[in-house]
Amino acid sequence: MRDFYLMVDCNNFYVSCERVFAPRLEGKPVVVLSNNDGCVIARSHEAKALGIVMGEPAYKRETFFTRNGVHVFSSNYALYGDMSARVMQTLARFADETEVYSIDECFLLLRGLGTPSLLDTAREIRRTVREWTGIPVCVGLARTKTLAKIANRLAKKQDGDGVRLLEDEADIDTVLGGLAAGDIWGIGRKSAHRLRDHGVHTALDLKGQADDWIRRQLTVTGLRTALELRQIPCIALEDTPPPARSLVCSRSFGTRIESLASLEEAVSAYVQRAAEKLRRKGLVAGAVQVFLETNRFQPEPQHTASRCRALPAPTANTLDLHGPALEILRDIHKPGYKYQKTGVILLDLSPAGNRQLSFLEPHGEEKTRRDALMRVMDRINTVHGRGSLTLAASGLGKKSWHMRQERRSPCYTTSWAELPLVR
Repeated sequence: MRDFYLMVDCNNFYVSCERVFAPRLEGKPVVVLSNNDGCVIARSHEAKALGIVMGEPAYKRETFFTRNGVHVFSSNYALYGDMSARVMQTLARFADETEVYSIDECFLLLRGLGTPSLLDTAREIRRTVREWTGIPVCVGLARTKTLAKIANRLAKKQDGDGVRLLEDEADIDTVLGGLAAGDIWGIGRKSAHRLRDHGVHTALDLKGQADDWIRRQLTVTGLRTALELRQIPCIALEDTPPPARSLVCSRSFGTRIESLASLEEAVSAYVQRAAEKLRRKGLVAGAVQVFLETNRFQPEPQHTASRCRALPAPTANTLDLHGPALEILRDIHKPGYKYQKTGVILLDLSPAGNRQLSFLEPHGEEKTRRDALMRVMDRINTVHGRGSLTLAASGLGKKSWHMRQERRSPCYTTSWAELPLVR
């Protein structure tokens, strides 16, 4: 009996989330669009069969979508994030050691099970996740994370039960012989070009190279990948994500903006959202950065600018971040340009309890009052929905800078006002 890694990947995750609350979409072509309803970022199997390509602009396909009965949705990240959390909580019941790799992928480490028990567990995972969350998943199993990723790809492609085990050496070599080196998890584009230049075209070719040669070409990181292809575990689970060094809140506008007042409203809203995330993570920021961008694809004057400012003391208080961010915006803004995007980046992050106190920050009763205000704002926005209580500087009502989401489904699981109705 050995330890095995399982890679669990949700099938067409964004589309699957939409289908959970709209069963009529099963078997129908469905696509999900990026921010501002720009490009296709998720497709159902039926949409793929129609030849719809990832990343293609939606406006070029409007007639095609209508003619072929394609159901089109704006991205609904509140729904997708909540459904992802439900899937990950379900998976955690099957293993003490897990790593949430992305919004729709998770590694599990199962110890001391024989092959029959492993496969039974993998099938039980698929059944339970589908039953409890409505999301279909596939499971790849192997002795290393790299091979588990490859096994998961096979599980998605093959006609079967959505489970694929890579354990037999001959089977592994057959699979690796048909896999391009550039398609190996952890091998980037530049590394793939370098390998091809040296005659290494497949994963099997890489597996067979000498360790010293691999280290010279791909560093020790590439050597670990090659060893993993040989069923030698070298990449451990990251059960605790590395500490964040920055936090970004930005959006492309629904329409291009010239007005400084509108840009100030957008930056104000982004600062508030970033500060909320900061407090939820128990972090403080030591610096704030603001950037502005025009649309480089438009045949018109271009202007891109960014500036960073250190804060007097690390903080997660919206009021402390708000003023410096708006000052930066006013400094970098130039009249006469049509801006497509702005954003706020919080830098020099550190745990809230680990910072040194500064004479420049509020103390005593004032600090207590300001901290209490943030807690009240967060509580109200949690209970009544994001944006229920905001700074007036971010404006009221629908704004031209708001992201375009004309086809968004309801936030079924995160908004009291949009809960599904049972008839």
